[in-house]
Amino acid sequence: MSRVTLHRIERGEPSVTLGAYLSAIDAVGLQLELRDPQARPAPADDAGLPERVRLAEYPQLQRLAWQLHDVDDLSPADALSLYERNWRHIDRARMEPAERALLQALVDRLGGGRLLV
Repeated sequence: MSRVTLHRIERGEPSVTLGAYLSAIDAVGLQLELRDPQARPAPADDAGLPERVRLAEYPQLQRLAWQLHDVDDLSPADALSLYERNWRHIDRARMEPAERALLQALVDRLGGGRLLV
């Protein structure tokens, strides 16, 4: 693939062929999955997820939520979003096992198995 084609892909230019996009996707180790836009996803199994995530129980999440005043808990979806948006501020070495388990459950059940960071 030429450097020019790669730059066109990065800019999202419509003139790039689908084959070039597929080559770039393969080169970075990703897979393309086509889905029926009319099909509804199966409801997520929320077993193992708390109804509300208490910030006081998860130190790394609590650090990320410093700007949320008078908030003691978050919905699981909000907690996952906060982790993803601020992942660069997480001290993974100091993350406790319970918080790792919560994060994995959030990713598995709400994130489609992928942490978007």
